Amino acid sequence: MNKIKSLDDLRKMKQNLKSDISIREKSDKAEEMVRVRVAMATCGIAAGAREVMNTLLRKVEQDSLPVVVTQGGCMGYCYAEPTIEVAVPGKDPVVFSHVDSARALEIVDKYIVGGELLDGIIPVNYQTIQEKL
Repeated sequence: MNKIKSLDDLRKMKQNLKSDISIREKSDKAEEMVRVRVAMATCGIAAGAREVMNTLLRKVEQDSLPVVVTQGGCMGYCYAEPTIEVAVPGKDPVVFSHVDSARALEIVDKYIVGGELLDGIIPVNYQTIQEKL
């Protein structure tokens, strides 16, 4: 454990503990909550997925939304990275493509909170060239 050398160190430790507690509390009822999975494979990270993930985490915490944000591996849509999958309880999950921080905020505000469909959803029946052969 790190030594606390300043008031800022103590505040950072408090924030980290609050974040850990929030994650644990949400994990008990994850099936009832909106789940957002950010594709964080190499291609996603290279395209900016880490920034998207941080934006989503800040937005969810700031607005106290009942949303669980996690990271996942490759979804197979490298051409469309960064991608995020949003699973709203009672609905089929949808995958959004070419998500940057501004787009992530729009998805939270309009799709997750407002229930409005947006452009940029990768269709479920999408097939890659290899799958068609």
